[in-house]
Amino acid sequence: MFEGFSPETVDFLWGIRMNNNREWFMEHKQDYIRYLYEPMKALAAEISEPFIKQPGMICKTSRIYRDMRIPQPVPYKESLWTCIRQDSKWWMQEPCLCFEIMPEGYRYGFLLYAPPVAVMNALRAKIAAGPDAFLKLLRTAEKKSGIPVTGDEYVRKRPCPDERLDRIFQLKNLCAIREEPVSEKLFSPELAAEVRETLKAFYPLLRYCQNLTSEN
Repeated sequence: MFEGFSPETVDFLWGIRMNNNREWFMEHKQDYIRYLYEPMKALAAEISEPFIKQPGMICKTSRIYRDMRIPQPVPYKESLWTCIRQDSKWWMQEPCLCFEIMPEGYRYGFLLYAPPVAVMNALRAKIAAGPDAFLKLLRTAEKKSGIPVTGDEYVRKRPCPDERLDRIFQLKNLCAIREEPVSEKLFSPELAAEVRETLKAFYPLLRYCQNLTSEN
């Protein structure tokens, strides 16, 4: 059961940012497990509960160790995240619901972070084929969550068949994230319910954005 993070969680995250080396980490490994990894796993279990019952959905919690097969400037990550999505080799290509904690605070919401060009082309085609249904879905998600859907814009403006869709058609990825500073809420069990409700608001959008290349 998630009981909240703690001030020691934040202390550890600042510590690894300022001392990103093996010697410091090994001295504080038990702090990592007790104050960061175990609470994150507990939070992940609670916020993912409504979603992982759905076919093909999984919940993955990151580890703090970087992949040393790839040259890295430092050996450890400075944040920890959990991600709810379809099972795939590369999470950044999949629409996902996520939570991340870092020294400055935490953030959570919906991401389609690095979709291939074919996926965004398929998404635009799907939206154009039924704009009213998509706009209703989008408005509902934004109203329930209080978070607008944004993203990185193309440098060159793309053609759009419906001016109501223009703000989405000009995006090369999708992002709807709430960012919060460190506060007492982070240390409360109530954080799980608040995050879960926000993720539930975006679940229909996640389902809409899945399997696009196979549908179109």
